[in-house]
Amino acid sequence: MPSPIRYDLLLVGGSASNLILAHRLIDLASASGLPLAIALVEKSAQFGAHIVSGAITRPHVLEKIFPNLKEAGFPIEGTVSHSHFSVLGSEEKWDLPQAVVPKGFRKEGQLILTLSHAIRWLADELQTRAKAAANIVLDVFPGFAAQEILYEGERVVGVRVSASGTLSEDAIYAQTTCFGDKGFLSKDLVERFALRPNPQLWSVGIKELWEVDLDYQGVVWHTIGYPILDGTFSGGFVYGLANKRLSIGLVVSLDSKNSNLNPQLRLQQFKAHPWIQELIKGGRLLKYGAAVIPEGGYYSLPTRFGVEGALLLGDALGVLDAASLSGLDKSMETGYIAAGLLHDAFRDKQFGDLAARYREAVLGGFIGQELYTSRHFRRAFLENDRLLGEYLPAVCKSVDQGHPWLGSLKFGLGKPIQRSSETLQALGHILGKTNSDAIFRYTPCHENIDPAYSPAAVAVSPAARAETLVSRPDAVFFAAPRYHEGNRHIEEFDPQTCRQCIATYDRLGKPTPCVADCTAEVHRIDAHEGIRVHGMSLENCIQCRTCEIVCPAVNLRVNPTYEGSGPDFYGL
Repeated sequence: MPSPIRYDLLLVGGSASNLILAHRLIDLASASGLPLAIALVEKSAQFGAHIVSGAITRPHVLEKIFPNLKEAGFPIEGTVSHSHFSVLGSEEKWDLPQAVVPKGFRKEGQLILTLSHAIRWLADELQTRAKAAANIVLDVFPGFAAQEILYEGERVVGVRVSASGTLSEDAIYAQTTCFGDKGFLSKDLVERFALRPNPQLWSVGIKELWEVDLDYQGVVWHTIGYPILDGTFSGGFVYGLANKRLSIGLVVSLDSKNSNLNPQLRLQQFKAHPWIQELIKGGRLLKYGAAVIPEGGYYSLPTRFGVEGALLLGDALGVLDAASLSGLDKSMETGYIAAGLLHDAFRDKQFGDLAARYREAVLGGFIGQELYTSRHFRRAFLENDRLLGEYLPAVCKSVDQGHPWLGSLKFGLGKPIQRSSETLQALGHILGKTNSDAIFRYTPCHENIDPAYSPAAVAVSPAARAETLVSRPDAVFFAAPRYHEGNRHIEEFDPQTCRQCIATYDRLGKPTPCVADCTAEVHRIDAHEGIRVHGMSLENCIQCRTCEIVCPAVNLRVNPTYEGSGPDFYGL
């Protein structure tokens, strides 16, 4: 029997947080002479292939590792030159005056990235950096998905990296394991130790990459309104990239009462808007993808940022600030902070209070400061559903009529005292002016679903060109999923539970949430001997985890694929 593979540090996931951690730790160890053995496992066959992000970011954390980013060859799509915040009616667009745009949505001077390119570059540079350090052993394992956390008592000692074989043959052990994943494996750690008493709120980001005729490099738009006016927290974005390409996407929160969000269809409705139709005129779709986003912010942070033998980083921790659409720099900063603490822990052989010191450092820096300031942002919309359910539709209607401010006025005149009070309170939450430290308790996303709720149909502009809109089955082609035969990466725990869910939604004339909200074409309803049952076309899965989050009975789980299979988001 071969000896178990043992390292000082194991990094789970080829994420920005883990890669920055590794870069910083190697720098520190090279300077101090500390010998370290590091392993990095990544479920995709190539670094960046499972990465979907906007992405716009401040460069300050990256510049701590690479002071001269451009000279170092770091892939940058451009620098934001014009940043717009727009309200969409079904036909018209209103760009808010810059004076009233929240500071967090003003992105001028920030970097526009294709994050998958940045991730692969960071991984390549990391291996070069490690080779130059005689005291560092770095083993990189793309195509190896961590499938299970290994424990000795209550201490994390490593991970199992395949779906078959003995633990000694298929396990990697380490003194410390850092989870930088998006919940595939870190959720087990969180649940085992009850680290997150206030549940995470999730959204799903759906994105397409387009090649277009005109050059929009450096111009970015963030939008609210059309096509989602049913009270669901959501927004769109269009980012101008290099080489006449556009990143077009929609972010849809999964804590909606709407059981049939259908995010991929909503993205097509977004693209049907005359403004976007003009942007993509003569263009062609290059790639498609989707991924879930943790957006609960400050009040969804774990009570502990790690346990004995393990730390949570980036999206596993949940450091995105929904109020300013900034998460990438915060994820990288968690890695940068962890690297310094890990270096000292390995040097001094003192790990006892590592997680506590890590939490203190994260909350004491800009991450904690910004998340604390915006801690009530999501509360504003959860507490007052009229903001998105009544006020926003009124404004959008006025945008189409050519007088956007009138919608605000009409809504306020309905019940002036009550609505003025509600609006002022909500503005305080949104702008970070609320002084209360009372924790606002979130409800798990699936518990917000109201099966009977049916929003009004979305009116799509008749001017939309059919060739620019893509069906969900056709969208799968542009995500390019590839799976090995027999790859059963979505678990259905109890078929009878699924049959009961199907019956509930059949009575309402609706598909189940897993079918409606799938971003690819995975879940379906089959007839078997006269009984309607849940079926799956797993070869279409793009690993977004939406079905797991919206399943009303918590009866599904999306596991990491193995042997490097899954979608190919590189370049998206």
